[in-house]
Amino acid sequence: MPMHPAPAPPRAVVMEHQRRKRGRDLIGARLGRRSRSRDCRGAWRTGRACGRVRRTRPAVRAVPPPRAPRHQGPRSASMCGIAGIMMKRGHALREDVLDRLRTALHHRGPNSSGLFRDGPVALVNTRLSIVDIEGGDQPLFGPDGLVLVANGEIYNAPELRAAMPGYPFRTLSDCEPMLPLYRQYGADFADHLRGMVAVAIYDPATGRLTLSRDPLGIKPLYLAEDESCIAFASEPQALIRAGLVPAALDPALRSELLQLKHVTEERTIFPGIRRVAPGETLTIEHGEITARQRLPEPGSAWRTAGQVPRLDRPALLEQLEQVLLDSTEVHLRMDADGCLFLSGGVDSSLLLKLAQQVSRKPLKALTISYGEGQRGDESEAAVRYAESLGVDCARVRMTAEDFWNHAPAVAAAIDDPTTDAAVLPTWVLARAAAARGEKVALTGEGADEVFGGYTRYRRALLPTLFPRRKQRRGVFTESGIPLDRFGDWSAGYFAVERRQRALCDTRPQLLQSIDMAERLPNSLLIKLDRCLMAHGVEGRTPFLDREVVRFACGLPDRLRVDLRWGKVLLRELLAKLAPQARPYARKRGFGVPAGRWMQDRQRELVPLVAAQPGIAAVFTRDEVARILGQAAEQEQPAWSLLFYALWHSHHLLGLRSEGDIAAVLGSAARLG
Repeated sequence: MPMHPAPAPPRAVVMEHQRRKRGRDLIGARLGRRSRSRDCRGAWRTGRACGRVRRTRPAVRAVPPPRAPRHQGPRSASMCGIAGIMMKRGHALREDVLDRLRTALHHRGPNSSGLFRDGPVALVNTRLSIVDIEGGDQPLFGPDGLVLVANGEIYNAPELRAAMPGYPFRTLSDCEPMLPLYRQYGADFADHLRGMVAVAIYDPATGRLTLSRDPLGIKPLYLAEDESCIAFASEPQALIRAGLVPAALDPALRSELLQLKHVTEERTIFPGIRRVAPGETLTIEHGEITARQRLPEPGSAWRTAGQVPRLDRPALLEQLEQVLLDSTEVHLRMDADGCLFLSGGVDSSLLLKLAQQVSRKPLKALTISYGEGQRGDESEAAVRYAESLGVDCARVRMTAEDFWNHAPAVAAAIDDPTTDAAVLPTWVLARAAAARGEKVALTGEGADEVFGGYTRYRRALLPTLFPRRKQRRGVFTESGIPLDRFGDWSAGYFAVERRQRALCDTRPQLLQSIDMAERLPNSLLIKLDRCLMAHGVEGRTPFLDREVVRFACGLPDRLRVDLRWGKVLLRELLAKLAPQARPYARKRGFGVPAGRWMQDRQRELVPLVAAQPGIAAVFTRDEVARILGQAAEQEQPAWSLLFYALWHSHHLLGLRSEGDIAAVLGSAARLG
C-alpha cells in the first residue's frame, strides 16, 4: 500500500509494561483463559500487560496507575479518537503509519494521546478530557494482558463494577468494565453495555483483535483492508492520511450522496473503506476477519408493541418522564463544563426542562440566531423559554459572512459526507461552545426518529392519499436534470427497506426503522460527531439511550404518531412539564437561510461551482446556474452542489480548507 514520509512524532514518554511471573496460581501462567465464575468473583489477579506504550503527556508515569478505590465509582469518560492496525503474515508494521494515524485524529483528542504496540498489532488513542480530567488515559490494560482503546461512555458502568467485586480495577474509567466483560463473555460483551462507544480490545495471548460499535451508531468506526493489513479508525480521513487507503471516489456512491444526501449501509464514498455497522462486533486474527456478529437492530423491538402493559395516559406519561430523567441524568455525568443546544422545538425544550431537574451544576444553553426576520430564526422564543426556567441562554449569531467563511471548513471536517444543511448551524454552535470553554453539549438528536416526529410518518397513516413510491424521490429528481445521469442511486435505500420490512407490522414503524437504521447513523450522527469533535466538544444524545429507545419502540403507533401530530407522547409530556414551551407549535429546528445566502451571491458562485472538477463531471454550467438561481426556493439542490464542490476540493483534490468559498473553489477551478 502506498505510504509517504510522516511528520516527526511529538516528544514521547515510553512506558514498558511486562507481565511478571507470579507462580502457579497467578494469571500470568493462564493468560487468555476465560473465568469460570459467572459473577466475576475472584476470577482475576493482579498482573501487568505486555507491550509498549507511548504517551505524549509528560506527566505519565512509567508504571501502571494504582488501583483506584472502588467506592469512588467510575469517573473517567473517554471521548476521543481511536485507530489501530493488524498486519497480515509476511508484512511489517511501519512506525510512520502510526504517527500519521495519531496526527490525523489529534482534533478528536487534543489533551493526550497513547500508543500500544505488540509485534504486528498497534492501537492508537487521542483523548479529550471530560470526566476524571487528570486520569483516564488510554490504552487501558487488564491484569490478564487485555488492552483496550475506546471512544465513548458506558452509562451502566457503576452497575457493571458492582457485579465484579473480585476484579482489580486500576482506574476510574467507565470503559474499564469492558475488559472483564470481554474476558467473561468474549465477543458477546457488547450485549451488556448501555452507552455510546466504539471500542477495540486486543488479547496478546491469542493475537485476537475485537472491534465493536454501539447499537445506534452514535460513535463512528471505520475499517479498511488490503493484502498487507487490516486497519480501523474513528474517521476515514485518518486511514487516508496514514497512507493506508488512497483518496479515491466511487462514482455510483457519488450519485447516492447527491440524491439521498448520504451514502447508505456500511459503504462509504471511498473505495476500500467501510463503516463498522451499528451494533456490529468483529473478530480479527492474523489480519483477517474471522467472525462477525450484530446486535438486533432497534426496529426489532416493534414486535413488543402489543405486549406493552395497558397503562392509562397519566401512567404512561409518568413512565416516560422517569425513563427520560434517568437518561438525562447519566448523560450529564461530567467533570468538565457542558451546555445544551436549544432550538426552541419540542425535543431540546423537553431536554432542557429534564436537565434542569437532574443537573448538579447551573445549566447553560446556546441557541442560533440568523438575524431579525430571517426564516428559521427561533432564537427569541428559545431565549424566553430558557429564561422562564431560570437558565442562561446565549444567542449565537450566524450571518451570511459566517456561511461564506465557514462552509469550506465544514466540508473538510465531514469526511464521510452528508449534505444535510443542518451541518452549518451545528458547526457554528459547536464553535461558540468551544470558545466558551464547554466540552460537552447535550442535543435532541434522535427524538424525531425514535418518537415519530417527521411528517412522512403521519402520511404513512393514509396510504390511499400517500401511496408508497416505487422510486424514491431524490434531491435532483425535479431539477430538470436527466435522471439516467445518476444511475440506480436508490438501490441502497431499498435494500435497507427490504431488510427493515421483516421487523415491522405497520408503515409508520417501517419508516421509523429505516431512519433509525440508515439516516440516523449515516447522516445525522455523522454531522453531530464531526462538527462537534472538530472543536473539541463532545455531543451527547439522551433520546438515543438504550432504555429510551426500548420504551419508545414498545409504544403503540398512536402514541407516537397520529393524523395531526408526530411525537404525540413527547408533546404531552412537554405540555405537562413546561407548557410555556409551546409543545403544539409548528415543528422547528436549526433551520438556516442558506438558500437565500447562496442566491444573493449566485453570480459569483456559478462560475466557481461549475468549474470545480467534481461538479463538472456531473453537471453542466447551465444546470449549475439554474439550480443556484433557484436556491432561495429550492435550497437543498443548491446546497448539495456547493457542499459537494467544497468536499471534493478538500478530500479528493487535496486543497486546504483555509479561506472562504471563493478562495477554495477558485483554487479547485485552476486545477480543473
